[in-house]
Formats: sequence, C-alpha cells, structure tokens
Amino acid sequence: QVQLVESGGGLVQAGGSLRLSCAASGRTFSRYAMGWFRQTPGKEREFVASISWSGDVTYYADSVKGRFTISRDNAGNTVHLQMNSLKPEDTAVYYCAMRSLITVSTMTGGYDYWGQGTQVTVSS
Repeated sequence: QVQLVESGGGLVQAGGSLRLSCAASGRTFSRYAMGWFRQTPGKEREFVASISWSGDVTYYADSVKGRFTISRDNAGNTVHLQMNSLKPEDTAVYYCAMRSLITVSTMTGGYDYWGQGTQVTVSS
C-alpha cells in the first residue's frame, strides 16, 4: 500500500518562504518520478513541479518558476518543495503525487498515487 504524507504547510506573509515535504512508503521510491500540485476551492488541481526518478530533470509551472524548487532524497524516501517569495495567489492545498514512470509529467492523470494535501496560506 503506497502512502504519501505531506507536511510543512502553514500560514506565511507574502514574500516569505515555506518548505513542504512528502514522505513516501509502500513502494521503491527511487524508481519513480514525483510531482507537486495545488488546488483552490472551485478550481481544478493544477501542476506545480515535477522531478524525475534520479532528480536530474525538473519541470515547473510558469507561475512558480524561479521561486519554487523541487528536490528529492531517495535514501530518505522524501520529496521537497522549497517555496520562496510567496504570493497570496500561491494560497492552496498542496498535494504530493507519485508516478509509475521515471519521467516527469505535468498532467494530473499521469500520477497514480496522491497524498492528502497540506494547506498553504499566504497573507498579503
């Protein structure tokens, strides 16, 4: 049984930083690409960032490029999302997701397993 558990969300002022973490279990973590998505009420879940199995390929949504950094620790079965220069429009529930392939993807349908999400709120 694959489990993804996010942590690190919270309330931060605009311009601040947060670091999200996602701990994976139940599968050989290092074999699969990982991603972060976010969702606000009434909107579809949107892509934020993705990282390949080895960590050498990353991809970001234009809205977060240059501010967010995705990374992974295969020994610790963890993926992180460092979020800097946060804006009120970054407010959302952030979800960690795991693919069954090694390559990155921007599509929600490209991921097979999802965490429960962690709330990020950025105040102006």
